[in-house]
Amino acid sequence: QVQLVESGGGLVQPGGSLRLSCAASGSIFSINAMGWYRQAPGKQRELVADITSGGSTKYTDSVKGRFTISRDNAKNTVYLQMNSLKPEDTAVYYCNADIRSAGRSYIWYNYWGQGTQVTVSS
Repeated sequence: QVQLVESGGGLVQPGGSLRLSCAASGSIFSINAMGWYRQAPGKQRELVADITSGGSTKYTDSVKGRFTISRDNAKNTVYLQMNSLKPEDTAVYYCNADIRSAGRSYIWYNYWGQGTQVTVSS
């Protein structure tokens, strides 16, 4: 059974930093794109950053220059380094990935993590 588990969220002051991690586990055959989404109360879930299997990245405008997404394919893990955090970054951050596994007949399937809370407040 494939699972995505996020970690690294917490409370941080404006201007501070956090590093989120998301590890995929299970009978994984292949992972394509991985990404981080976030959702604040009353708002739609939005893509924060995305990274392809080849390392190409994309960021939403509001985090460009402050956040960095990366991945370690050997560990099936994606990271989100968040610097210069702002109160508006407060949200539940979700990991997302397209994964092939034996359990789903090696067909691409999209998975979501449970989310990790990031709160930026003084």
